[in-house]
Amino acid sequence: MDRDQLIEHLKFAQELGVTGTSGDPAWRERADSSAGPSGSPPAALKGQPDETEAAPTIIPLTQVDALAAVRADIGDCTRCKLHTLGRKQVVFGVGNPNADLMFVGEAPGADEDVQGIPFVGRAGQLLTDIIEKGLKIPRSDVYIANVIKCRPPQNRNPEPDEVETCEPFLFRQIDVIRPKVIVALGKFGAQTLLRTLEPISRLRGRVFDYRGAKLIPTFHPAYLLRNPSSKRDVWEDMKLVQRLLAEE
Repeated sequence: MDRDQLIEHLKFAQELGVTGTSGDPAWRERADSSAGPSGSPPAALKGQPDETEAAPTIIPLTQVDALAAVRADIGDCTRCKLHTLGRKQVVFGVGNPNADLMFVGEAPGADEDVQGIPFVGRAGQLLTDIIEKGLKIPRSDVYIANVIKCRPPQNRNPEPDEVETCEPFLFRQIDVIRPKVIVALGKFGAQTLLRTLEPISRLRGRVFDYRGAKLIPTFHPAYLLRNPSSKRDVWEDMKLVQRLLAEE
């Protein structure tokens, strides 16, 4: 990876909210020690053999790199009609690329469309409270995304062709992050992921196997704003999340 590519990866990592990477922290020390005095090239590069020189370190593709590749593949997406219907930008996802816990909603709303970050409006604040006050986990330690990456007009439900076009990118995010637990937020998100028409009231409280993770459907935070009495049900679902996260 050249210098410009590395800079772009680091910029994208900052946009994701990552404060560090899982790479080898000793790489810089090895790189510095390989140079000669005053930064001159090492002896091996001057044509002098060095039989003790170690084989070059192969740095594996990190989750940050892999997510950056997915985001780059999406680009300024024009694959479905939503790009012609007033969306401002793609809302990719945010959080820890190594997260054990992932939340999946249905689609960005108006605030998300402006800021480019999922769950930042009133429903987003409630989700933050669920994560930080309920689960006692910093929001930055989980990963949050949506089934589709662009806001539908007037926040209508995504249409089948839009889901079919966009959900493969969500699947790639899940496969990169490999969370232990996925929380599907709301009727549409849960029904889409599970390929079912069962109502969320029957889906919640149950655990499903999903792409190597345990998936738990629960009510969407926007629904809780309209129906505060259902917060008790969501708390029961979050206790189930805690138990699953605690399992080895």
